[in-house]
Formats: sequence, C-alpha cells, structure tokens
Amino acid sequence: MRRRGARDNGLHAWPGYVDALSTLLMVLIFVLLVFVLGQALLSAALTGRQSALDKLTQQMAQLTQLLAMEKGKSHGFELQVATLKDAQNKAAADEAALRGQLSTVTSQLTGQTRLSAEAQGQVTLLNQQLAELQKQLAAIAAALDVAKKDVTDRDAKITDLGNKLNLALADKVEQLKRYRSEFYGRLSEVLAHRPGIQVVGDRFVFQSEVLFPPGSAELSKTGTEQIRTLARTLKQIAKDIPSDLHWVLRVDGHADRQPITGSSFPTNWELSAARAITVVKLLVAEGVKPQNLAATAFSQYQPLDAGNTPAAFAKNRRIELRLTDR
Repeated sequence: MRRRGARDNGLHAWPGYVDALSTLLMVLIFVLLVFVLGQALLSAALTGRQSALDKLTQQMAQLTQLLAMEKGKSHGFELQVATLKDAQNKAAADEAALRGQLSTVTSQLTGQTRLSAEAQGQVTLLNQQLAELQKQLAAIAAALDVAKKDVTDRDAKITDLGNKLNLALADKVEQLKRYRSEFYGRLSEVLAHRPGIQVVGDRFVFQSEVLFPPGSAELSKTGTEQIRTLARTLKQIAKDIPSDLHWVLRVDGHADRQPITGSSFPTNWELSAARAITVVKLLVAEGVKPQNLAATAFSQYQPLDAGNTPAAFAKNRRIELRLTDR
C-alpha cells in the first residue's frame, strides 16, 4: 500500500512540470515571433533610413566643406568673443564696485536723512547769522570806503611830500656841488703849481712824499704847512655852507703794494690808516669841525698806476681829499 502511494505521488508531480515547460515554450515562441516581426519591421525601416542616411551623408559632406570655410571666420569671431568676455568681466567688476559705492552712498543717504531735520534747524540759524554778518559787512564796506578815501588823500599828500623832498634833495645836491666847486676852485688857487699835488676828477691828490717821510705817519714840515693851508681854506668855505647841508671832507690814505720793512707799521693797512688819521687830527687842531671830517684807509688796493716801477709806486703812495655828503 505504501509503495503504491509513493508512485501515485510521483505521477501527480510530473504533469505540473510539463505544464510549466509548455508555458515557457509558448512564451519563447511568442518572443521569437515578436522578434522576427520586429526584425522585419526594423529591416523595412532601415531600408528607408539608409536612403535618407545617404542623402544626409551627401549633405554632411557639403556642410563639412562649408564648415571648413567658416572655420577661418569662426577664429576671428572667437577672438572678438574673448575680447567681449574680457570687457564683460571688467564691466561686471565695475558693476560690483558701483554696487558697493551705491550701497555706501545709500547708507550715507540714510544717515543724512535722519539728520535732515536737525540740519534744517541749523540752516535756519545759519541764515539768521548770515543776515547779521551781511549787515556788519555793509557797515565795514562803508567804513572801508571812508578809509580808502583817507588813504587816497594820504597817498596824494605823500606823493606831494615826496616830490618836495626830491626837490629839496636836488637843491641840497646842487648847493653841495656849488660849494664843492668853490672848495676845489679856492684850493686850486692856493695849491696851484705846487709839486706833488694834482686834481684827479673830484678829488685833490697829495703824494705821500710831500706830506710824510718814507715809512712814517708823522707829517713833515712841508706837509704840516700844506695841511694848515688846506684848513684855512676849508674854514673859510665852511662859513658859507648852510648848517642844514651835511657835508664831509673825506681823507683817504693809500699805499703801494711793496711790503713794509724797517717800520713800526706791520702792513700797509696800518700805515695808510695812520697817515689819514694824522691829517684829520691836524685839521681838527686847526679849527675844522670833527663832524665834517672822516679818515679812511685803502692800503694798496686802489692803485692809480698798476706798474712795477718806482714811479708807479710813488704815484700810488698818496693822500686824497674828497668833499662829499654824509
């Protein structure tokens, strides 16, 4: 009984497996039919598409030729595009900067708007102060006009005084010239034809040997007489010169450029200065006012003769008298 039951179970399982295989086979046959139909349809579609593809191939060849021709142009366009991109980038950067500035200005404007009410009050106050200042300015302008008139009057007076002063100075100069001419005229009469004395321009020139021994600042007997004669003439002329005419008789001492030897004076500066002072002292002793005398020294630096001969040296050793104003 058990073995039969086992056989029955085996026979019952087999037909189910066969059904499954049959079903699978039918599915495969169906798929093959679908594939065959698809292949047929695809072949028909491919046949039509092949002709279209041939036409497209011809068109592609033509387009390839056109593309080759356009490549040259496209390179130029690419450069232009690159330039435009750079410009665009720069414009973008500028735009960003402007946006930042706009943001700053906007924030400032916001702050200014907050202060506008207070500023308006300040403007009103400033307007009032400005009106007051304008009044003060008008008063100052009026005072300035008066001051300008006073200055104009003063300038006119100063100009007139200047003209008068120039005339007065010119008159004094003319007076001094007249007395100078008289002084030189009288001295020329007194000292005419005396050796060692000559007139050079506007001055009297005494050779040192006429007044002083060599290397000395002490007047000789002849030199003392010459200076006393000069003092008498000068005092006579001084009586006629007005007191408001300031004049000076300048006594200039000059030396030659030879170094001093065997003398108490170390240089020609000291010698020329000592000789001028000696002449001035004698003039004062003879009654000439000291305020009308001046002693100056030039050493060897104002020669009359630039030569190196004994005659040139003797000519440069001299005392000069010049009548001038202070």
